[in-house]
Amino acid sequence: MRTALTDALTQLPDALQSVVSDWINDANFGASFTPEQVAQMESASGLSGAALRLALLPLAAAYAVTPISQFNVGAIVRDESGTLYLGANIEFTGVQLGQTVHAEQCAISHAWTKGAKRLTDITINYSPCGHCRQFMNELNGAESLSIQLPQCDAKDLHTYLPEPFGPADLGIESRLLTDESNQLSTDDIDIPLLKAAADAANRSHAPYSGNYSGAAVETSDGEFFSGMYAENAAFNPSLPPLQVALIAVNMAGYHWTDIRSVALAEMASSTVSHLADTQATLDAIDPDIPLVYSTR
Repeated sequence: MRTALTDALTQLPDALQSVVSDWINDANFGASFTPEQVAQMESASGLSGAALRLALLPLAAAYAVTPISQFNVGAIVRDESGTLYLGANIEFTGVQLGQTVHAEQCAISHAWTKGAKRLTDITINYSPCGHCRQFMNELNGAESLSIQLPQCDAKDLHTYLPEPFGPADLGIESRLLTDESNQLSTDDIDIPLLKAAADAANRSHAPYSGNYSGAAVETSDGEFFSGMYAENAAFNPSLPPLQVALIAVNMAGYHWTDIRSVALAEMASSTVSHLADTQATLDAIDPDIPLVYSTR
């Protein structure tokens, strides 16, 4: 278990520590809590709902990777089932700041890669920036998403983002996190890591460019982690597929030094490409990481 997570555990109320300790010390802990685990935490701590999620924020912030800012932000999203997913900000040295992942994007993408279809609320230890408010506006259920901050009453997203610009303004009906397939054939791919990237592309949200794309990361122990491209109506808050895959790697407890290889699959006919930025980010992490690339 990473040191930051051990330190974060000591910031929880004692009754909560005793319940959570065994879970986060488990090698298979995936930075999320099932509804059953949430119920156990509520019973043991006497905290419920937003109060519990606020108390758990130090655990989320412990996953931050902040070599530039040294400023750790934690976020927790809850889906319709009541499952909680942790997230934190991730920075990369050696590339432009636009490659940074915000905590809200991390928690949302973490939930997405694990199958969440609709989020009910998000709890954050700092007020969301405009970039993240716009990113959240792309979500399935954005109109009812509740935002909870410390020492503040919960407010819906559109209180933080009045008169929002979103998919409907561009005639787009699909939303981020909706369960849909882009109908890409992947049966002809015989490289497992590349097939994982192409399968992720099938789940990507890219209604503006049409560049349905996905990335997959293989770790040194042979595990695969996939990420889907998350496009946004305002373009700039879009999250590249490599970043979503790296979120999955980080939230599973791995480090960048554990990455063995990466694959990227995208559309050949699109007006945009992730290839250059993907290679630049990998070069910044470790120039020896091989990248397998394919267009569909």
